[in-house]
Amino acid sequence: MSATPASTDNPLLDFSGLPRFQDVRPEHIEPALDALLDAARAAVAKAEDPATPATWDAVAQAMEDATEPLFRAWSVVGHLSAVADTPALREAHARKLPRMTDFSSSLGQNLALFKKYKAIAEGPEFASLSPARRKVLENSLRDFRLGGAELPDAEKPRFAKVQEEQARLSKEFSDHVLDATNAYGLYVTDAAEFAGLPQDVIDAAREAARKDKPEAAEPGWKFTLHFPSYFPVLQYAERRALRETLYRASATRASELGPQYGQGKVEWDNTQNIVEQLRLRLEEARTLGYPNYAELSLVPKMARSAREVVDFLGEMASRARPFAEKDWVELQSFAKDMLGIAELQPWDIAYASEKLREASYAFSEDELRQYFPETKVLPGLFHVIEKLFSVRIFQEPAQTWHPDVKFFRVETLQGGLLAQFYLDLYAREGKRGGAWMDDARGRKRLHPAHGQAVQTPVAYLVCNFPAPVGGRPALLTHDDVITLFHEFGHGLHHMLTEVDELGVSGISGVEWDAVELPSQFMENFCWEWDVLQGMTAHADTGEPLPRALFERMLAAKNFQNGLGTLRQVVFSLFDLQLHADFDPAPEEGPGEASRVLALSREINARIHVVPQVAFSRWPHTFSHIFAGGYAAGYYSYKWAEVLSADAYAAFEEAAETAGTVLDADTGSRYLREILQSGGSRPMLESFRAFRGRDPSIHALLRHGGLSAAPAPAPAV
Repeated sequence: MSATPASTDNPLLDFSGLPRFQDVRPEHIEPALDALLDAARAAVAKAEDPATPATWDAVAQAMEDATEPLFRAWSVVGHLSAVADTPALREAHARKLPRMTDFSSSLGQNLALFKKYKAIAEGPEFASLSPARRKVLENSLRDFRLGGAELPDAEKPRFAKVQEEQARLSKEFSDHVLDATNAYGLYVTDAAEFAGLPQDVIDAAREAARKDKPEAAEPGWKFTLHFPSYFPVLQYAERRALRETLYRASATRASELGPQYGQGKVEWDNTQNIVEQLRLRLEEARTLGYPNYAELSLVPKMARSAREVVDFLGEMASRARPFAEKDWVELQSFAKDMLGIAELQPWDIAYASEKLREASYAFSEDELRQYFPETKVLPGLFHVIEKLFSVRIFQEPAQTWHPDVKFFRVETLQGGLLAQFYLDLYAREGKRGGAWMDDARGRKRLHPAHGQAVQTPVAYLVCNFPAPVGGRPALLTHDDVITLFHEFGHGLHHMLTEVDELGVSGISGVEWDAVELPSQFMENFCWEWDVLQGMTAHADTGEPLPRALFERMLAAKNFQNGLGTLRQVVFSLFDLQLHADFDPAPEEGPGEASRVLALSREINARIHVVPQVAFSRWPHTFSHIFAGGYAAGYYSYKWAEVLSADAYAAFEEAAETAGTVLDADTGSRYLREILQSGGSRPMLESFRAFRGRDPSIHALLRHGGLSAAPAPAPAV
């Protein structure tokens, strides 16, 4: 067992329990990581030493024991950068990023260590190892090859530099998006300007203005580009000019057209960052012998080739396009005839769609939102999890990074600790947009010195919902509820695993294009009466969601799904073609950046029915592929949706006899075959074990209303 630096003075070196978030300071980062890096490098030197036997304990286990504390500490730093960004923290993170990247690169390139792992896999011990340990070894050998271990020594320094530059650019891309979002504020002094907005959105804008101008007698209202402020304006504001102003600001963020450049913040422009990342990814792929980055990216995924992914996306587009054409004609006609908008612009789409939804289904998103206070939604979500998977969830105290963050424990019915999680629900400045799950620590069997003890997993679950205003609980849209269930699906995959090998427990080792299965699976419960009637209460009356409103909501479930599906296909194909067919020129200049934008427009024009406005710079904020690990993998959302819809169909089938989709027997099988098995086997094997067959696309098409030809668009 390696000696890990320990210090109660430096909270990043304290692994005795949960992270001490309130104690972490930027000045702790450098000394903690230096000590952990030194310990990890010493462990590498010992493991690669010819005198060290090529056994699991002497090499694989020793390496895990030495590197896990390092990556756990770095995870805390990265997490704080995402949810509580400050200039000092960002600077400290930037100082250590090159050394962390260098260590990871040197680990992947270590030929001596690669040979040790290979000797274990080819030696007599391999047959006696558990299936999980064998999978860890197989994954490790693959990762060594992808990390450049077999490259000639002369090529390794440049390969390491490429990795370092990619890490730096990825962090810069994310920082630029966050800074450009935080910097923008639209101050309104005339209440008539935001006519149509829900009252709680107006109240939040008033509170934001007061925070910025505490001394002002009349601070007005402040609208930002954070989603809870920005999107309601697009959806409800009657003043078209206000919608256009915010839309332009959002669509040009982090680009050469961004509204922030009047403040001299040209460094937030992601134009050249995109091109540089593409060049480096292509160089990485070709150095390893792959024709492009897409083929390199697919090595650890379910999909076998870029061609297979293109064909899959093509099928989704062809299925969705007739519905999308109908959706678009209907929306244009409604906007012209009922709203007086002769030519629908991008800043009109959400507004017109909301009005059409109200006219077609007799409810609005804001009306529905009144029934989803956070105080009812969370217990309702926990009930689903407890019913299906025979667990209990309780809130408990813990140090957090913000007063709004809550902490929970997940127990067996007998009271045994299974996992814990942090829940950070609200948008705020200094916090990255979007929603995500990340792991604070994974499950593993502890060293024999601890007896039979298991390190239980801990997860971060992060969203960006509107915060409570005026003493009322936060009100969630139904889309927010779906997002919450989605992220909890990831969390359950991480937390409910029973695999004791860190490298393949929970989400670790799961193919990237299958990792969305458990998250998208959970979304389906948000459309079930059995679930919703127990997690709704009107914010004013306390009455649960009326059945009649639920039926109208269900009828509108696939409202404009044809348009939504084509939008996802555009994102996915853009990502794939950037990394498969797009060859950035070797010389820097504006030409490559303009070709990236041209590609986004060409794909949109070919696939979508909604035109892309000329000033749009959406690739400049496409953080999934330039800062989030989804490069050449954004298609995973649609790919995994086939698996998740088919998995959920098992619960629908069970409901025919059980009377409810909350069927504990089916939940127990899903828990055992999908969640508990983690990455210890290929997801296709796990899916087959659960369903008894290969996945089928039919459930996805049925759920999305894309099974049959669309009816003609009604006259509006």
